[in-house]
Amino acid sequence: MTAADATPAADLPPAASRASDQRASDPPASDEPAADTPGAAAGTPTAGPTAGGGAVAPDPAAVQLAAQVNAARGEAERRLGILLTEASAARLVATMPVEGNRQPFGLLHGGVSVVLAETLGSVGAMLGAPPGSIAVGIEVSATHHRSATSGVVTGVATRVHGGRTLTTYDIRITDEAGRAVCTSRLTCMIIPAPPDAERP
Repeated sequence: MTAADATPAADLPPAASRASDQRASDPPASDEPAADTPGAAAGTPTAGPTAGGGAVAPDPAAVQLAAQVNAARGEAERRLGILLTEASAARLVATMPVEGNRQPFGLLHGGVSVVLAETLGSVGAMLGAPPGSIAVGIEVSATHHRSATSGVVTGVATRVHGGRTLTTYDIRITDEAGRAVCTSRLTCMIIPAPPDAERP
């Protein structure tokens, strides 16, 4: 689980509660991951990828919400350099540097890719959860397609199911050339926040 898994929805930034209210009106996400474009330097959102491969300007509200979520990042996200550039209950984008996250053979650590994937899905689940609830990851899977040795990878999470108790995201992680590094699927359960749950 990520830090987002233990964050009560009531404690999210004000814009997050609007994202929760809009969950029912969000268009259903496609089961097929979108084609991705290279990520930007930390803190510099770029045009977001679309299913057709073309780039479109990101939704300003999603960029603003990403900045608010970044300000409340947990220890793992800060250590790994995960930075959201777009955030909504339906779709999230984040970048992560390869340097500093490599295993002894100089390749991006596969477990770190899973942390990026779970971070994106968990944050999305929290943004779509009702106030007084938390999202806890209950299942995550990942397929590693190619190695990355330098630069930045970009993760795009797309919600494929947003129910009352279960939320599922497909996450596609690509390198700076837009090539698939990892694909992952995360399912979170939405449960009432325990009385002692506090923002990390």
